[in-house]
Amino acid sequence: MSAVPTTAMVLAAGLGTRMRPLTDDRPKALVEVGGRVLIDHMLDRLVGAGVSRAVVNVHAFADRLEAHLAKRRSAPAIVISDERAQLLETGGGLKKARALLGEAAVFTANIDAVWIENGEPALTALTRAFAPEEMDACLLMTPTDEALGFDGPGDFFMAQDGRLSFRGDAPSAPYAFAGVQIFKPVLVDGETEAVFSTSRIWRRLAEAGRLYGVVLDGEWMHVGDPAAREAAEARLAGSGA
Repeated sequence: MSAVPTTAMVLAAGLGTRMRPLTDDRPKALVEVGGRVLIDHMLDRLVGAGVSRAVVNVHAFADRLEAHLAKRRSAPAIVISDERAQLLETGGGLKKARALLGEAAVFTANIDAVWIENGEPALTALTRAFAPEEMDACLLMTPTDEALGFDGPGDFFMAQDGRLSFRGDAPSAPYAFAGVQIFKPVLVDGETEAVFSTSRIWRRLAEAGRLYGVVLDGEWMHVGDPAAREAAEARLAGSGA
């Protein structure tokens, strides 16, 4: 078992345009689902997995998000990566925050994913699977046919050993990224552009056989728009979570 990451990068700088009108006056990270705002769902999951420090990037309604984070009285310690001047996408956000992340592997997490766990905690399973000698990133995955609020064709195939490959020209693939990964910060060091998606790095890793995944044992919900938020609220209420 690899060392548990104690630092996380929480990607909270998105515009949340699909979530309007709920994001007319707030960032998507502060949309409430099941009695808590989205970013608190994710931060609490990360703390439960051993994270003591979270780097959070901010863009839209940055002041409001920073004020919310400042009011948290529980772990993790929050460090802000300021993207007010320019939205940088996922990879660009990691590159801008590079000096804040250190050299050890970190969690990176989107804020629009919530889930109900049936067995082993998802982030514990992710940590247990991460073997830095064999892999550079390990992604939490969800079966597309069980995901709530996800309507795409899927992104990945997974080998028996957990190795991931992209869908490519296939009409569909059985797995989608569930919003959290363990990732080596050094992977962004060779990127020269300021704005880019993490998927560029994943594709390089997949070709090298160093991109792996772990399937969530539970029910995953993508909270991408108001209808998906309502569906997630109903699912969480029905589960008692």
